[in-house]
Amino acid sequence: MEQEPKLDDLPEATSLKGKRGTKKIVSAFFNSMHGIQVAWRHESAFREELLLTLFMSTVTLFLPVTALERTLLIGVWVGVLIVELLNSAIEAVVDLASPQWHALAKRAKDIASAAVFLSLLLAMLVWLGVLISLWGK
Repeated sequence: MEQEPKLDDLPEATSLKGKRGTKKIVSAFFNSMHGIQVAWRHESAFREELLLTLFMSTVTLFLPVTALERTLLIGVWVGVLIVELLNSAIEAVVDLASPQWHALAKRAKDIASAAVFLSLLLAMLVWLGVLISLWGK
């Protein structure tokens, strides 16, 4: 019976990818920018949420809020974008792995969609809370 290798015996992931240090950081940056570009091109929900994020971020410039509140107001919308990117990635992988309808594929997509919904709900609640606190001043 063959014994599994210990974690210390496995090669580092970076050595498998062939890039280290600055080259790895630069490569990761360009891969990330490509991911945003692909999401913009193929995902309408991402485009809508990115435009909403830019609009809402601009709105914060005109609100009498602290730097921390402004960061929170913008940050929740950036959080929506992050969750949307993860949702899109999950959907792409599910479509690749299961081109035909499957209950587990639907479950994965529905759960990822629920995460986007909750992030949008959180963004709205944070904005509502900050706006209500401004109204009371």
